[in-house]
Amino acid sequence: MQLTMWRFLTCLALFTIVAMLPIGPEAQTKQSDADSDVIQKAPPRAEGEGPFPHLILRGATLIDGTGAPPVGPVDIVIEKNRITKIVNVGFPGVPLADKIPASKSFRPKAGPGDKELDVTGMYVLPGFINAHVHFGPVHSTGAEYIFKLWLGHGITTVREVWGENGIAWSLDERDKSERNEITAPRIKAYIAFGMHPDNDEITDPSTPEAARKWVDALADRGADGIKFIGAPPDVFQAALDEAKRRHLGTAAHLSQTFVARANALDTARWGLNSMEHWYGLPEALFDSRTVQDFPLDYNYSNEQNRFGYAGRLWLQAAAPESPKWNEVRDELVKLDFTIDPTFTIYEANRDLMRARRAEWHDEYTLPDLWRHYAPNRTDHGSYWFYWTTEDEVAWKHNYQRWMEFINDFKNHGGRVTTGEDAAFIYSLYGFGYIRELELLREAGFHPLEVFRAATLNGAELLGVSKNLGSVEVGKLADLVVVPVNPLENIAALYGTGAIKLNENNEITRVGGVRYTIKDGIVYDAPKLLADVRRMVKEAKQKENFTLQQPGAGK
Repeated sequence: MQLTMWRFLTCLALFTIVAMLPIGPEAQTKQSDADSDVIQKAPPRAEGEGPFPHLILRGATLIDGTGAPPVGPVDIVIEKNRITKIVNVGFPGVPLADKIPASKSFRPKAGPGDKELDVTGMYVLPGFINAHVHFGPVHSTGAEYIFKLWLGHGITTVREVWGENGIAWSLDERDKSERNEITAPRIKAYIAFGMHPDNDEITDPSTPEAARKWVDALADRGADGIKFIGAPPDVFQAALDEAKRRHLGTAAHLSQTFVARANALDTARWGLNSMEHWYGLPEALFDSRTVQDFPLDYNYSNEQNRFGYAGRLWLQAAAPESPKWNEVRDELVKLDFTIDPTFTIYEANRDLMRARRAEWHDEYTLPDLWRHYAPNRTDHGSYWFYWTTEDEVAWKHNYQRWMEFINDFKNHGGRVTTGEDAAFIYSLYGFGYIRELELLREAGFHPLEVFRAATLNGAELLGVSKNLGSVEVGKLADLVVVPVNPLENIAALYGTGAIKLNENNEITRVGGVRYTIKDGIVYDAPKLLADVRRMVKEAKQKENFTLQQPGAGK
């Protein structure tokens, strides 16, 4: 499955502000018959129970998302879609009946029409917030496939940062999800700067004045925010200023085609809310150069050039704990800036075989998506022209320095969130998100800090922390229930579970999300993932498809 040339060019950040509209079909790359201009919308909701007059989760161990240690057993009471009580009901390892006579039990009582879930020994966390997602780029996947992978991994809120299916499409799915008319996480719709806001009177934002008009038009449409790749400084500043005035969130992937004029610190000073990935951050840390040490035959349109040399960038920046490092870190913290690193999306760069042969691909990756991952000079994120040991070693060192900054930023009060950016570079929806949690742990985060990044920090970034992001009385009932301790083994959150020997020396699988609760509606996570496996199996049978090694049989 190849991307349209418009998507290819814009994802490469090879766009100018005056040329953001889709180009003609004569310039598009070839698409399969299964593809179309947009992905199919999710069908009406057929999954989930509730909300109930009262939903009681009994006997849980609670990880509330604030950074506090686990506590339990507790009973959590939900009235329709709000948490109304969190009651301590005993002590760990002590049967409740041994201490409190049933006639005097203070446990919340269920009435007619109420629902009780016995989650004794299980762990309850806030619903996960995925701060960097795309509804695509392979349009034949369909929204149902994507949404069920997310919900099946406990993701109850997503921030979509492009709007490639069109503004109307994104807002319609967002509003249907808000009304629980579809099986989907909550959606925050951020639209790419320069995308036409479906108003013929609005010009492309090539000047500061036009940029303000574009932002106003997007705000009038009801979008939640803007995703920037870059822009001339005066245009960028005007757009950010207007976005702040209109209460729109802002995020940026600071492309190397623009970053020499505005790095992460520059844009944070202008009012940018969050930076995606890491582009622009090493450049803010330069103390012996002003541009990346590009080879003289470098071409940004050659993606192996782009990503190969990006893996050599962090070591060109100031050293940890140097005056420049500390100065940039401290100012970003003071500006209340958010970094959404998406470690997971670049992991194939440091270990291509691991990412390509991840066990979930066999049952969860659709054929068209698998073809999209494969080496291809015209498909974004498929830059495996000849990926070498030298490239992987460079990226390993790149990760070490990158992770060191993110951990240091967090330790000095900086906000770090979690996003997956899946469907590129062998990363799969949902699975990529759990891998992001593991990589934050590798960066030095305590597991409690990992889950705070995945929940409360994301809610703060999106401006919804009054209602979401932690398990507290008065907040909305977006929760994740898992059968094993996720602090002990984050990998147990994967839909494939984690391998464990039982007492009889038999290999078993443990973990996986058991229930995902969104807005008081209880979703059976294993059933959602079973639906995904069925979709993939049917798609493979339709074309007699099997996963292949690149170049096999040639």
